[in-house]
Amino acid sequence: MFLRALIKRYNMPKMKTRKSAAKRYRVTGTGKVRYKKQGLRHILTKKTTKRKRALRASSILSDVEAKKVKVMLPYA
Repeated sequence: MFLRALIKRYNMPKMKTRKSAAKRYRVTGTGKVRYKKQGLRHILTKKTTKRKRALRASSILSDVEAKKVKVMLPYA
């Protein structure tokens, strides 16, 4: 009992994940950050089929932006 209390006492606090970022981004196996493109929720009639098809595919964030996202996702 005493040992368990001692271990619990000296553990550093866990880092918190930004849940908003966790819902929007995924980190690939190679460490790149993937995201879903915006603009495919509503007002789709004026957008061309080609444009809508291109928006369906996920994309990779730039290195500068990916660095910011990785700070928000410490365990990704």
